[in-house]
Amino acid sequence: MNTFDPRHEVEKITVFLKDTFSRTGFSSAVVGFSGGVDSATVLGLTVRALGKDAVYPVLLPYGPLGTRGVLDATEYIEALSIPPSHIVRIDIKPAVDAIVGHDLGVDRVRKGNVMARVRMVYLFDQAKKRNALVLGTENRTEHLLGYFTRFGDAASDVEPIVHLYKTEIYELARFLSVPSSIIEKTPSADLWPGQTDEGEFGFTYKDADEILSMRVDGKKSVDDIVKSGKDSGLVETIVKRMEQNEFKHKTPYILL
Repeated sequence: MNTFDPRHEVEKITVFLKDTFSRTGFSSAVVGFSGGVDSATVLGLTVRALGKDAVYPVLLPYGPLGTRGVLDATEYIEALSIPPSHIVRIDIKPAVDAIVGHDLGVDRVRKGNVMARVRMVYLFDQAKKRNALVLGTENRTEHLLGYFTRFGDAASDVEPIVHLYKTEIYELARFLSVPSSIIEKTPSADLWPGQTDEGEFGFTYKDADEILSMRVDGKKSVDDIVKSGKDSGLVETIVKRMEQNEFKHKTPYILL
């Protein structure tokens, strides 16, 4: 991976956000804030670009699941001096349960997808209410691995950090003074109790970023990556996952 300069990146993203809002004629932003490092970074960047009075953090827990995230989110929102009246908290449990409650055989992945899509509905409704744009929180690692729900957490109007790998997000978060309680937290989408990103992957973000960078940015073959010292099984697992989820970047397929 290339040397990462967080100061330069903050300046670049800030300019991008200012230009995007200026060009589109919008002045307010809605950010779905889970209390995780990605959404905290986006929130901090958006406040820098637009000002605290133009940002509306939306907290969307599922009942008690994600309570820790809500507490961490609230602490950081206060640190950014965002007006309390701008904070929106909606429990998605009633809406999610109304959708999946009829299906006793629903598995946790399907339910997780419903949760992500219900959050998307609330975010865009809150944006419509405030004549605002929805800021996405997807990073490059998640994007390449297909670790997102189509028309759910991948849905947004603006994606400020999708060009940055997860390990770069951590550097950016530290530069933005995101609280350590958020940075040091085990990454999780809070889709079910005990769920973690890396637990689902079977590998770490650090390993993923190193291998994805060589494969995608460096255009190296699997054999060359293995020859560089990476475990062959790990390389194959990460590359296979990326290739199997490539369709997510191309849907919907259309007849031209």
